[in-house]
Amino acid sequence: MNEPVTSETYTAQLRRLAELTARVAEQRDEAHTWYERQCAAADRAVAEAAEQLQDAEEELVAAREQQERVDAEVAHLWQQARTRLGARRLGGPPAPADGISATDPVLLLGRARDLIDRVGQPGELPGSVNPLLALCGVAGGVLAYALGAGARALGVGYGGDLAVGMPVLALVVTLLGPLVGLVPARVLADRRHAVLGPRPITVVLGAGVITTVLLLVLGR
Repeated sequence: MNEPVTSETYTAQLRRLAELTARVAEQRDEAHTWYERQCAAADRAVAEAAEQLQDAEEELVAAREQQERVDAEVAHLWQQARTRLGARRLGGPPAPADGISATDPVLLLGRARDLIDRVGQPGELPGSVNPLLALCGVAGGVLAYALGAGARALGVGYGGDLAVGMPVLALVVTLLGPLVGLVPARVLADRRHAVLGPRPITVVLGAGVITTVLLLVLGR
């Protein structure tokens, strides 16, 4: 037989039911709090991922733009190298190297540009061509003296005012002989992709002056 329900037993059951109800409500609140925290964390993670994705897309666009600029600069520098070095059979620019370099490509391009500028700049003629330079001076002196002699002969042949003016003109032409030698010397320098500096000019003028003086002395 069931025991009769007393007021104390009923009260205890109600207290227990209230405790269970409070515990369930507390656990429900904890579950809601945990769920809200998880949703907030997920939202933050999604927002951070979206921001990182946007940054990555912007970096990708910037990297592509930089790659286009670098490729264009490489093609330009390669063309300059072919033109200045005379390397017509080099073909197109080299392909990018495998792997990722830690060096800034803009810095490497700057170094390559400086190197091409230094290589492409004409230097002074070497000392080994001094005999050719002296020969240019001698040839200039001889040519000017020959032109002067022809002018004097022309003046003597025609007489009159030409006989007076031509010797003066012949002397001026003869004295310009050393400068005439600079013309073939300049051609020689251009063919060697060099500049006609002070030393080569001195060699040409010195040889031309000596030749002119000797011809004037011997021609008397």
